[in-house]
Amino acid sequence: MSVTTFATTTETIQEFFARFGAGDLPALLELFTEEVDWNVPGSDTVPWTGRRSTKDELTAFFVSAGEEVEATEQFEVDRIVAEGDTGVAIGRFTHVIRRTGKKFSSEFALHIAVADGRIRLYHMFEDGLAAAEAFAA
Repeated sequence: MSVTTFATTTETIQEFFARFGAGDLPALLELFTEEVDWNVPGSDTVPWTGRRSTKDELTAFFVSAGEEVEATEQFEVDRIVAEGDTGVAIGRFTHVIRRTGKKFSSEFALHIAVADGRIRLYHMFEDGLAAAEAFAA
């Protein structure tokens, strides 16, 4: 299978959001290097937080996120700023958590670094307290 890569960091980040929004897991995983420096800091009660580094761990993340989020009421990327192989996406979202029915709203900053058009670093910063409260029964 050939892997599609993109000429710029901005294009890679835009393609990440397009594939994530489409729910195309195989195409989404294609965007990542074999080993990834992945971190979503937060509470142990939030299933998608923590460090990951392999494609199997990324698959588990995306499957869990899909199972845990009942609906996304809002998702907006306000700005992508990139320089060289590093970029930051800034935006906001509102999700409904399936197991509690609670809404989880947050602004976010996503730090991404690429190598040869593929994502090698993914650090997501969101409101960890709001996430933990949305998962609390």
